[in-house]
Amino acid sequence: MIAVVAAIIEHDDRFLLTRRQKGVHLEGLWEFPGGKIDAGETHAGALVRELREELDVDVDVGGLRFHTTHDYGGRVVALYFYQCALRGAPRPMLGQQMRWVPRAELAALGFPPA
Repeated sequence: MIAVVAAIIEHDDRFLLTRRQKGVHLEGLWEFPGGKIDAGETHAGALVRELREELDVDVDVGGLRFHTTHDYGGRVVALYFYQCALRGAPRPMLGQQMRWVPRAELAALGFPPA
């Protein structure tokens, strides 16, 4: 099982999303920023590390909002979504697309099944 954390970052009824890059599993789909939890790392620690690496920004990690697991055909992912607040302005560091998406438009985007 792969444990993954994701940051729910909301501002003015819009959510910060990034798009999975070409060449990675589920490429082209939109997601809440985050990533895999390293061995010995807390969920909050993983979120802080991932958002610094991906978006060059610090975050305050709040409470767990949602948890789910999904089997991608032999690759089981446990996904934990946390409410987070930004401390600074995010900027994509890995060449990924980033958007602030209004709540009403979320359902129209392509997200991974989990």
